[in-house]
Amino acid sequence: MKTIRIAHLYPDRMSIYGDYGNIVALTKRMAWRGINSEVVMVSEGQKIPKDIELIFIGGGQDKGQVIVAKDLKQKGSQIKDLVEGGTPLLSVCGGYQLLGEYFISSEYGELEGIGLFNVITRGTRTRMIGNIVVQSELFGELVGFENHSGATEFVGRAHPLGKVKKGYGNNPTEKHEGALYKNAIGTYMHGSFLPKNPLVADWLIQRALSKDGEVVGLKDLDDSIELMARKSSISRPQ
Repeated sequence: MKTIRIAHLYPDRMSIYGDYGNIVALTKRMAWRGINSEVVMVSEGQKIPKDIELIFIGGGQDKGQVIVAKDLKQKGSQIKDLVEGGTPLLSVCGGYQLLGEYFISSEYGELEGIGLFNVITRGTRTRMIGNIVVQSELFGELVGFENHSGATEFVGRAHPLGKVKKGYGNNPTEKHEGALYKNAIGTYMHGSFLPKNPLVADWLIQRALSKDGEVVGLKDLDDSIELMARKSSISRPQ
């Protein structure tokens, strides 16, 4: 079986609130199934390799996003081409914002995104923080921890990841959380997201394995610990 290469974008600037745990979850769940993986760290000024099967970008502070936004413009066409070709992608918080049309930071002004997701984000004075529970048509119940002041809304047709049952999600009023486009996911759920939601991790892995058109099944794993973490998150107050 081929090696699944994961591009971890801007790990030095965009990996807060435990976001690196998403990389750990992906590589461990592949290793437990005998699937080889390689993580390629891609920072500003570095190119994304062509033979990438999965992309991850985490969250960061607004100051870091200023630098990343400028560099991301140079990588935007390639990222969109990869997603259009079926490459799975996970983006969290700040990474999700910069994959939209634009993000207006309260401190740094407008940061242009790459337009992968049809969303815009504006900085607010409202801190949206706490445990979050989301109902997704694709994945069922999802859990995580959010901590952001950016309010995200859809421009054009909405393709949210799910509906907020507890917490804020994209913004305080619409009760949408995240965005979904082809095999690309944007979300505000830290925590880390994938260890608490192994179904999403396996979906990303399966999409990466199936990029060449061959449908690959995954061996079941014992997710009892992950399910305990989910249960604990759901039962906690916001």
